[in-house]
Amino acid sequence: MRLGFIGLGAMGRPMAEHLLRGGHALSLWSRRPEAAAALVEAGAVACDAPAEVARRAEVVFTVVTTSADVAAVALGDAGLIHGFAPRSIHIDMSTIAPGMTRHIAARLAERDVAMLDAPVSGGATGARNATLAIMVGGAAETLARVRPLFDLLGKALVHVGGNGAGQVAKACNQMVMVAAIQACAEAMRLAAASGVDPARVRQALLGGSAGSRVLDVFGGRMVTRDFKAGVEARLHHKDFSILLEEAQRLGCPLPVAGQVGQQLNALMGCGWGHEDSASLQRVLEIAHV
Repeated sequence: MRLGFIGLGAMGRPMAEHLLRGGHALSLWSRRPEAAAALVEAGAVACDAPAEVARRAEVVFTVVTTSADVAAVALGDAGLIHGFAPRSIHIDMSTIAPGMTRHIAARLAERDVAMLDAPVSGGATGARNATLAIMVGGAAETLARVRPLFDLLGKALVHVGGNGAGQVAKACNQMVMVAAIQACAEAMRLAAASGVDPARVRQALLGGSAGSRVLDVFGGRMVTRDFKAGVEARLHHKDFSILLEEAQRLGCPLPVAGQVGQQLNALMGCGWGHEDSASLQRVLEIAHV
């Protein structure tokens, strides 16, 4: 297929590589041309604007940071909407607000262009290993057309519902995961305050009902005090801003998520947004001091 890809960061670059290695023609646009250099060398074509990518592609993937970023790429003056032919597909794999997804999908539908929101879980490691979990919102018939492309990117895919449903599922994923990171931070803090080795406590917990991937990965970073970003905390902060705003709009009480959101606010206030979310442990340590 003729594909386009926009968003060549830690997640997007390996995903684009998988699509290119899958035998598809790939057109790219990047705000930083150097980010596309290796892919261009491997056979992709660099474009001057998102609209040019859309003109060259049947399906365009986007993996960018915020709702505003996706809106600008899709609907801006040189956006995808100005280049798409009828029956093209926009697959947005960013994590953004469900309402923005529905707005973009409606605008594209006016041009007979379909949209899927397909946020992922698995981080940069999952992107590199093509083991992402993909949560899809949009029409079933649109998903059927591009299912083989998703098979190149992930190991698990669930069609959640209509446009925006994928983003709702991702918000729920972030709630559960980051609340678990906060719980790990509190457990490690309690162990240390009690004079007990946090590493031994974590080892004990991993063998019981508290064992989880979050405790394994993020708890491990807390024990070794390795706060170099695996997942930048600013991204979890952004995701919580989205889900708490959505909850407020719906009148949906999320008491635990609200508390975790405050801890993320404190983390950002400490200047640790570009470090790992395991830094939630350090927020508790500052509170103790």
